[in-house]
Amino acid sequence: MSSTYAKVIVNPVAGAGKTARLWPQIMSLFKGQGFRFEHDITEAPGHAIELAREAATNGYNMVVSVGGDGTINEVVNGLYAAGNIEDALLGIVSTGTGSDYIRTIGIPRRYEDACRCFLQPKSFTVDLGIVEYTSNGQRAERLFVNFAGMGFDAEIVKRTTGQFKALGGLLSYLLATITTIMVYRNKQITLVVDGEEMEKRVCTVVMNNGRYGGGGMFTAPHASIDDGYFDVMTVGDISKPDLLRSLPRIYRGTHLTHPKVTMKRAKEVEIRSAQPMQLQADGELLGQVPARFRILPSVLKVII
Repeated sequence: MSSTYAKVIVNPVAGAGKTARLWPQIMSLFKGQGFRFEHDITEAPGHAIELAREAATNGYNMVVSVGGDGTINEVVNGLYAAGNIEDALLGIVSTGTGSDYIRTIGIPRRYEDACRCFLQPKSFTVDLGIVEYTSNGQRAERLFVNFAGMGFDAEIVKRTTGQFKALGGLLSYLLATITTIMVYRNKQITLVVDGEEMEKRVCTVVMNNGRYGGGGMFTAPHASIDDGYFDVMTVGDISKPDLLRSLPRIYRGTHLTHPKVTMKRAKEVEIRSAQPMQLQADGELLGQVPARFRILPSVLKVII
């Protein structure tokens, strides 16, 4: 094993480039508090997966993600690919636009406070999700830490990470949401929740491990990242005006009383549709349905 305690993986483009500006201060804080580490800078989407896999394979017992929720997702997928994720210890300094995952897990949003978590690190064991899906006609697999969704939810991600990404955070998500409402049509799907199959016309289905998504939306107020279940939110065949009127309720967490919204706890969910439907996980566009989601209980230790 390397004599260096941790591998720090930095995504400089996270947070619309904010991470590149903050990294010198973060590095200085780490060094000032005696934290022993080496660091790598990602160079392209997916690079953090390879860097985390190499770090775990080479014996680093802690890997730290410096970036956004997408960076956390890639690092976790790299640890999983190394084959010993149960032995890994994940640290997080969140410098992205959304920072939804840390809202649930309780890691400080300010990087100065997050860095102090490494002075006397305590760990918390969490669940992860895994999704099998279709990409370019082939079956693929991806872990997610916070949430995954299809339909309307994924179309918002497509626009947030595309045409509105430079705006950052809440504004980019709101504009992407409003634009999607204007053009999106609800989909007919087959939904299988822990073996119970149903045919439904839906706006979206979201598998929540954490409580927040979309830059602060209180999507799943009762979700827990260590209970061994997804909180599966289904928004049914809602009209565009009703969906637009209901958006503020999602930020308050009061949307669960809407007659078109249901929430169920589940360990496994399958979605099929004859219509094309996009799929996202942790705010990253992956591919299309058909897709199968499974919870992986108590598989990762996170520093808090």
